[in-house]
Amino acid sequence: MDKVFYEVFESLPRQGPGDDRSTKKAYMKLALPEKPDILDIGCGSGKPTLALAALSAGSITAVDMHKPFLESLRREYAKGKYPAKVRIEEGDMSSLKYADGSFDLIWSEGSCFIMGFQKAIASWRRLLRPGGYLVVSDLVWFRKKQPKEVRDYFAKICVVRYYRDLYAEIDSAGYDLVYYFKLPHDSWWTSYCVPMEKEVTELERKYPADAKERETLNALREEIEIHRRYHAYYGYGFYILRKKKV
Repeated sequence: MDKVFYEVFESLPRQGPGDDRSTKKAYMKLALPEKPDILDIGCGSGKPTLALAALSAGSITAVDMHKPFLESLRREYAKGKYPAKVRIEEGDMSSLKYADGSFDLIWSEGSCFIMGFQKAIASWRRLLRPGGYLVVSDLVWFRKKQPKEVRDYFAKICVVRYYRDLYAEIDSAGYDLVYYFKLPHDSWWTSYCVPMEKEVTELERKYPADAKERETLNALREEIEIHRRYHAYYGYGFYILRKKKV
């Protein structure tokens, strides 16, 4: 990623759409031990991590590859008093070194796209204890048919599938689907699109004639505009999965 991309995303309250209410909604669907061991993969600057730390009396290991995100999480965690203990570690989600069966819960909001949904959930399964949970959100189509403009937009940057088409992959990867819900549209604007648009505007003034930086900023503006126009057709789906007992 280029410098201006990180300038934008390091400034955001969240590195992707989300909200504490949705994190809590998903967490409350789980039947966990009193003090669960939790792994937050792709934690970014840690908004979901801190929400989990407020909900749980267990321990949380928060992992990301970008050091400034982790430093931000350390600062925010140090400001509050949370029931959960949080350990913050730099690591690659595709090659996690934890022992098999280390966690009661794996959490990953908006980051599994880096590996791909199917590969990520299959790879992380070994880390769960029997009957453990995986909570993951990913970009999906809410409707089977979409306007050409939005379909062509995503065809250039990532694979997006209809939300129900992931159910078969969940089953084949060795999980039961406990619950699914759609991330509210407002969550995109409050913590993601609105602060992103503000930061992009500021950086456009900072880089008025720099072609490389402006290319990134233009792409982020396009992302915001696409969501403004087509949010009824796509967004994040929350999938709450439980490891099948063999």
